[in-house]
Amino acid sequence: MGMMTIDGIRVEFTDEANVLDVIRKAGIDLPTLCYVSELSVYGACRLCTVKDDEGRYFASCTVKPRDGMNIQTNTPELHQYRRLLVELLLASHDRDCTTCHKNGSCHLQELAERMGMRHVRFKNLQEEHPVDISSNCIVRDPNKCILCGDCIRMCDNVQAVNAIDFAGKGVGTLVTPAYNKKLADTDCVDCGQCRVVCPTGAIYIKDHVDEVWALLSDPRVKVVAQIAPAVRTAIGDSFGFPAGKNVMNRLVPVMHRLGFDEVYDTAFGADLTVTEEAKELAERLDQGGTLPLFTSCCPAWVRFCEKKWPEFVPNLSTCRSPIQMFGAMLRAYHAQKPDQDGRRLVSVAITPCTAKKDEIMRPESFTNGVQDVDFVLTTEELISMIRTYGLDLNNVEKDAADMPFGITSGAGLIFGSSGGVAEAVLRNFIIGHNRQELDTIKRIGVRGNKGRKEFTFEHEGRTIRAAVVSGLRNADELLKEIKAGTKQYDFVEVMACPGGCVMGGGQPVHIERNVFRERSTGLYETDINMQIKKPNEFPLLEALYATLLKGREHELLHRNMSGH
Repeated sequence: MGMMTIDGIRVEFTDEANVLDVIRKAGIDLPTLCYVSELSVYGACRLCTVKDDEGRYFASCTVKPRDGMNIQTNTPELHQYRRLLVELLLASHDRDCTTCHKNGSCHLQELAERMGMRHVRFKNLQEEHPVDISSNCIVRDPNKCILCGDCIRMCDNVQAVNAIDFAGKGVGTLVTPAYNKKLADTDCVDCGQCRVVCPTGAIYIKDHVDEVWALLSDPRVKVVAQIAPAVRTAIGDSFGFPAGKNVMNRLVPVMHRLGFDEVYDTAFGADLTVTEEAKELAERLDQGGTLPLFTSCCPAWVRFCEKKWPEFVPNLSTCRSPIQMFGAMLRAYHAQKPDQDGRRLVSVAITPCTAKKDEIMRPESFTNGVQDVDFVLTTEELISMIRTYGLDLNNVEKDAADMPFGITSGAGLIFGSSGGVAEAVLRNFIIGHNRQELDTIKRIGVRGNKGRKEFTFEHEGRTIRAAVVSGLRNADELLKEIKAGTKQYDFVEVMACPGGCVMGGGQPVHIERNVFRERSTGLYETDINMQIKKPNEFPLLEALYATLLKGREHELLHRNMSGH
């Protein structure tokens, strides 16, 4: 513990990582463009520069707090310095803001407004670069890049993918894949975390809103949608609800007003995934199959495994992801009950994930050569549609998801948070509804936002060794240990995005505030109020296995690896 003076006010500090954190603790929102607390310190933008009592200037994000420090944060010289830095950034920036995907939420735009920038004295002499649209999931616009390096550090430090880096020197410096490759030609796994930390419009979600709008107004088409669990606790704060508030019962009627004919809950698909994955784990444990069994519901993780750790591909579960299971089941269901007006079925998934846009196009996600899910819209894209229409989640009557797939178990809901898949699978091993056993599972270390969690579970005289990791660097380190033989597990849940789907690449961005706790808490609180806690006590699911899915479990619920 120590004490420092900030603008004449004494401020106590304890374990703050740097002077910037202490300044913010004191209630001063010092501007930054390259500082993200979850990443390594870079200190490139210099906007957080302060002055100490000896007249020295330094970037406050790069210096640890020391007892007795006396600093100033807002002298006239510092104001002028920050304005000049922002002006220089704007001078070499594509300022076509009105048509930018980041318009209204751009951090550079926000700083320009905050500092009263009304004129830029310098000409933009930067060479114009082509926009990279090669990826199915995200778009790179080098003309919007301010070289903050946040995307590079996220891709390297947190995700261990290294798809992009700095290239060139001086005014010719670019953030780009090696040898100026297209993003689709790199090891990019489409997680979208680079987009999450990008402060401008240099990296954004590949938009499919226009295509969906056209289908919603086409009388020859029946458009059905499914909403992933993590969406419901992330979309509300864009419409004034508290962070983490579950607004599913408001989202359903809004989507009906947008034109979706049927709106379902992907948690039903997650219940199917829990059922199949629990079966697969039990079979591998009983029959000496390849262990550990890795979850396969995160497409970015699956691609990471394929690209960097191909020797572990046999360990991946053969289960499709929840949206793919639901998509295949919906097509089979509607094939049995075709639309009375002869309309063609179009299936749309609303997800927190950018990588799902690629997953739906992978051959092994097709059923008998047919693409099961036609479009993926991220949470951000759905927000755009709602605002375009002029609707407000506050001003609609609440309603539930459509039947027959509107009821789910709590296990399917918690999928959206890191540890949720593992907890759901372990719940399904319990026979009956023993609340004490259910409570035991959630207390063995499966919950929380740690990037790596390890625990054991006793089942029928056997100890199941399990791990949960989120963030691909954590997965990378775990795989190294498994390969070296220093760690042994039976079951491993992996989610590419730190914190899980609630912090997915397609979710609303809060760079300065980690909202994992609120979003995950919203899912767990919803689970508390669910009467059905796990799929093996779910009568509707039992009926589905006895009818539509009978004899077709592998065809509809597992990946078609022959098409891979």
